[in-house]
Amino acid sequence: MQQLPTEQDIRQIGRGFDPDPARSSSIDTRCYVDPRFLQLEREQVFWRSWQFVCHAEALREAGSYVTADVQGRSIAALRGHDGQLRAFYNVCKHRGHELLSGSGKTRMITCPYHAWTYQADGQLRAARGSEKIVGFDRQACRLDAVQIEEFCSLIFVNLDPQAAPLAEQSGSLADELNSYAPDLSRLTFAHRLTYTIKANWKSVVDNFLECYHCDVAHKDFVTLVDMDSYKVQTHGIWSSHMARAGLTENKAYSVENATVTDHAVWFLWPNTTLMRYPGRGNFMVWKFIPLGPEETYEEFDIFLEDDTPNEAEREALRFIDEVLQPEDIALVESVQRGMNTPAFNSGRYMVDPQGSGQSEHAVHHFHGLILDAYRRACES
Repeated sequence: MQQLPTEQDIRQIGRGFDPDPARSSSIDTRCYVDPRFLQLEREQVFWRSWQFVCHAEALREAGSYVTADVQGRSIAALRGHDGQLRAFYNVCKHRGHELLSGSGKTRMITCPYHAWTYQADGQLRAARGSEKIVGFDRQACRLDAVQIEEFCSLIFVNLDPQAAPLAEQSGSLADELNSYAPDLSRLTFAHRLTYTIKANWKSVVDNFLECYHCDVAHKDFVTLVDMDSYKVQTHGIWSSHMARAGLTENKAYSVENATVTDHAVWFLWPNTTLMRYPGRGNFMVWKFIPLGPEETYEEFDIFLEDDTPNEAEREALRFIDEVLQPEDIALVESVQRGMNTPAFNSGRYMVDPQGSGQSEHAVHHFHGLILDAYRRACES
């Protein structure tokens, strides 16, 4: 296994960081380029946090399943015929072969390697030839369970068996989501956008967490929302980014006859964003997934009132895919290249005490959570 950063390395990453964002410098760029930090993040961040899997609709029917990868660890989430929602490491107890792939429906889980078969509760049902094996214990071959939770009609898993429930960790987030998106349970999957970005996953999150750059880099986006109403708030493991829609004519996409009149965005630690854009009923879930120390995969799931976007929604998706995303990708890839030079190690946060969209205090909040995870590694 790759060597992890030392305690001294971690101290250097946060040497200019202050709990007060107005007095603080950002974390050192070495954790954006040094591959040792990605391994530390796998262990202390991704394998210990709640990770989005799917909308609840994908696991609504008995026997339905969805597989997911959590930084190299394959997981299967499924709805049993008893109605229970469960998740397991997607690994056969015989030789370690993955059991399920993609998504679908099944009555039993059958390994495609040697046909060991498991019930939906993880219990081994059959192992060919096991009756000939002295002392073979079927009970000892139960699939390893993983924590799973339905949160506001969204399914999350957590590989840490000691982790507190997401509903508990996230405080008032559920109330806020239900207030802004009361139709979330009724929406259906309609489209997915994906991108591969030549930047560290934290660079992508940093960019997402501030709109200080919006007036400069997103000329069309700032006509879509009322930037004077843009507010950013931080809360525990999440932050919110709210603005009223600019209902006059804009350069992004038409919001004529919109039923959703707010631009509402939530960041959920460590790598999930939840969004509600002006237009018809909609919800979007965005995941930032590290592929390497300087490469990130983005997966952007769109849920709408119907599974086929209408003309206005296609226009909105075109704006995101062809305008907004290319602008942001160019920004973070440029930042990543800058981090590989000796000219930049950290910078100051631009902070507005009023919490406006011009403020970077949500980036500071995210960096504090990163440092907390690094420091836990030193204590363990």
